[in-house]
Amino acid sequence: MAKQVETTQVGIVGGGPAGLMLSHLLSRAGIDNIVLETRDHETIKNTHRAGILETGAVEMLTEYGVDSRIREIGYEHHGIDLRFDGQSHRINFKELIDASVWLYPQNEVFVDLAAARARDGGDVRYEHTVTGLADVETDAPKIHYTDAEGNPGVIEARIVVGTDGSRSFCRRAIPSETRQEHKIEYPFAWFGILTEAPPSAEELIYANSPRGFALISQRNETVQRHYFQCDPDENPDEWTEDQIWDELQARVDGPDGFQLKRGPIFEKTVLKFRSFVAEPMRWGNLFLAGDAGHTVPPTGAKGLNLAFADVKVLFSALEQFFTTGQTTGIDDYSETALRRVWKAQNFSYWMTSMLHTRKDASSFETRRAIGELHTVVGSKYGRQYLAESYCGWPHE
Repeated sequence: MAKQVETTQVGIVGGGPAGLMLSHLLSRAGIDNIVLETRDHETIKNTHRAGILETGAVEMLTEYGVDSRIREIGYEHHGIDLRFDGQSHRINFKELIDASVWLYPQNEVFVDLAAARARDGGDVRYEHTVTGLADVETDAPKIHYTDAEGNPGVIEARIVVGTDGSRSFCRRAIPSETRQEHKIEYPFAWFGILTEAPPSAEELIYANSPRGFALISQRNETVQRHYFQCDPDENPDEWTEDQIWDELQARVDGPDGFQLKRGPIFEKTVLKFRSFVAEPMRWGNLFLAGDAGHTVPPTGAKGLNLAFADVKVLFSALEQFFTTGQTTGIDDYSETALRRVWKAQNFSYWMTSMLHTRKDASSFETRRAIGELHTVVGSKYGRQYLAESYCGWPHE
């Protein structure tokens, strides 16, 4: 079958929040682009993922014409609680650095961006599977794909961007001798639930306990999301609702008598995680952004925020390139983006290590972590560092 060949300025592989945000910004600047996404719209819309958005990410959703609903249905949080030794210690973002974060699920971010692209006539093609990349080291890279009916096609673009997630096809297209990968696997996972219950607390609680980590989070007024540290091979189907609630409660028990608000559990998952960075984030005229280039453990709430920060840097570089022909921005993209990536990796690793308990940890390691938590909450500058890192650094 003859392949349909089309041309555009930027071909974007991956139509999740990062790809759609980049497409939105490029279109506002008059730069043609086409987005290809393997999944269908409804699958992405109904894939429930938590979301804590930094100030910079919220500004991108609210100040660049997306018409996000975040300020109507999202929740602004002015701090978090670090809970250990059975006591809560509030990190007050507003008091420390005059900042906040927003609780807003990632699938809602997708819904907002998908609606904005549809409203503006964006060329977003769902159920289109990329089968190959060619000539990415030339000025006419090509994306080979098949559509939902199996028809083949080719998009010839000046620039190709991979925003296609942690299993990125685009990243694998970079030769192994060119790509360096840095990664660690964590010896624990998160057992996550969605429950029909009122919020147990006004803000997120990050708990360190002798039984392991727990995160008491929220989603809205009637549905909550909670996690507790578990073995990566844990089978969630083997846990009853009472066992799950008892385990969560045991990890937040303390002399203050704090009690979780229970309700029916309608989703159970085990979330494995790792830290990963691919360098460089550019090969020829192929650029990586978001999870295609890096992943972080969820403890630091950095995943989507890092993706949006990549997009902001890459958009500015592409706008400069297509407007003036200058290549300074795209030449510096990888180095610029990776500075923030490694800062976020450090923060996420630090939070994860400080709050989780390894099975093989010695009594010294366990008590040392508690000492570190006391050091953080007992110092204004320790609290400021956590607040600044959690709320996010200014976009470059």
